[in-house]
Amino acid sequence: MGLENLEKSIGIEFKDKQLLTQALTHKSCKKPYNNERLEYLGDAVLDLIVGEYLYMKFPAANEGNLSKIRASLVNEKGFTKLAEALKLGEYIMISPAEENNDGRKKPSILSNAFEALIGAVYLECGLERTKELSIALIEEAYPKIDLITLFSDYKTALQELTQAKFAVTPEYSMVGASGPDHKKEFTVEVLINKKPFASAAGPSKKEAEQEAAKKTLEILKKDNG
Repeated sequence: MGLENLEKSIGIEFKDKQLLTQALTHKSCKKPYNNERLEYLGDAVLDLIVGEYLYMKFPAANEGNLSKIRASLVNEKGFTKLAEALKLGEYIMISPAEENNDGRKKPSILSNAFEALIGAVYLECGLERTKELSIALIEEAYPKIDLITLFSDYKTALQELTQAKFAVTPEYSMVGASGPDHKKEFTVEVLINKKPFASAAGPSKKEAEQEAAKKTLEILKKDNG
């Protein structure tokens, strides 16, 4: 597929067409060039852009929480989501073997191509234009950016909230287990200051605790208005 549609979707017409071609060329093509060096550059640029973006967006957040939110955005899963939004899979140049192996849908290939594209945009347009594009894509893909929404460890998020709100850590109590050994279901209850807040069931104690923590977070958020 021609790359003009991709240029239109990102709002950038490359003067150096070879740079864009290189960003979308997977190493399986066995050409004299591929996107690995641009991927390396794009990874560093995105780290800076997302780091600055979160620093400015959350002036009261501590270093630990900023790092957790950044880690939830700057990873293979996050970049794959952004690549899919741009339909990068349609433009990537891969070998016939990768084509037959569903390479256009592979998270590793999509994620690397997105990083390489950002590296190419940086070389073509500079940091400010790359920042505008990256933040626009991130905000479109993630309408709500915060620790609870992005960071799936609800127990950690709940502990940080209860320590700030009540100066205590939550307790988890297993209140039941049912089903045969090969298909057990555990029920866990969250207590804060010995007061039960929410309970949830899951196929393991850890999963039940995470779900109960998630429910408790939702309750506390409603209580805060």
